[in-house]
This record gives sequence, C-alpha cells and structure tokens, in this order.
Amino acid sequence: MHSLATAAPVPTALAQVDREKIYQWINELSSPETRENALLELSKKRESVPDLAPMLWHSFGTIAALLQEIVNIYPSINPPTLTAHQSNRVCNALALLQCVASHPETRSAFLAAHIPLFLYPFLHTVSKTRPFEYLRLTSLGVIVATFILQKILLDDTGLAYICQTYERFSHVAMILGKMVLQLSKEPSARLLKHVVRCYLRLSDNPRFSDLTFCWSSFQRK
Repeated sequence: MHSLATAAPVPTALAQVDREKIYQWINELSSPETRENALLELSKKRESVPDLAPMLWHSFGTIAALLQEIVNIYPSINPPTLTAHQSNRVCNALALLQCVASHPETRSAFLAAHIPLFLYPFLHTVSKTRPFEYLRLTSLGVIVATFILQKILLDDTGLAYICQTYERFSHVAMILGKMVLQLSKEPSARLLKHVVRCYLRLSDNPRFSDLTFCWSSFQRK
C-alpha cells in the first residue's frame, strides 16, 4: 500500500477544509487513541466523498486498522458479550469496508486480499440463549456484513472469486443456509432482502444446486 500522498485526489467540489479533515481522519485511524472518532466521522462521509474507497485502500495502515477493529470483537461474539459501544464502533468499521468492497477501483483488490474471510464470523448465527438486546445490537453488523457479501457477488470478479474453489463456495453456502434457518425463527425484512439477493446472484453459477435444499426449506416455512 502507498502513503496518503499517493492516494486518489478528492473531487474539487469537496471544500478544502473537508479534504484536509478527510486526510486527518484517515491518518487518525492508525492510532488506537484517535481511531474511534475517525471511524465515526469517516463513516458519515462515505456517501458524500466518491473517492473515499481508494483513499482508504491506498493509505498506509488503514485497512489493517479496520481489520483490527473486526478481529478485536471476535471474543465478544461467542459467548455474546457485545456492548452497544462495541457494536456501534465495529459497524462503523464495517461501513468503511463496505465502501471499499463496492467501489469499482478497489473491489478487485479487496477480494484478492481475501478480506471477506474476516467477515464470516459476523454471518454465523449464535446461541439460542443470547439475550434480545444482543440480537438488537448485532443485527446492524450482520446486515452490513451481508450487504458486503451481496456487493461482492454482484460483481463478476467477486462471483468468480467465491465460486473459484468448492471449499470457498460451500462455506458461503453454509453461512447463507444458517442465516435462512435463523430468519425462519427471527424474521428480519432487511436481512432477508440481502440474503435473497445473494442467493439470486449465486444462481448464476452451476453450483447453485448445492443451495436449493436450504432455499426450498425456507420457502416451505
């Protein structure tokens, strides 16, 4: 990865002060002391800065910092001990990864770096005994992670990556299958929409026959 000096320029429509703030927040992601606020501010700007994804990808240490945020909460997934504060913070990191995953200039590199592997734990269902509050707190993270998977599948390169090996494909199929079963018990319209789109996209590949049982089972329910 390159330094910030080589990052893609922000469109001139963005005010100078905003451009400087974007660079500042990206730099602040590298420091644990300033990362939380930087995550919050950058996630707010992801829709208004068209080239934010290349800026994040090509800046030194940024993707590593985002992945560190993801990995840091793995222990809180099982047993479920995730707090509202942790949930909000990791959702901001996921939102920035979503930005990188969906941008045409960065999505191929995003896939080549195997970053989607870090998102799989968020797509696994957890114990039935988890409290309702935990369901509420983690739902956003699951939806965002599923949306990233959907974005990856919608891209031809992404679909080819997922279907390149049977192991990779079957792992995604297993995750989607678990989510379908969980949705039959705890319906979520937003999550269902993303899961269905993942299935529809996978149907473009002959290996979709591996998934038909899970999908038909869900339809019967």
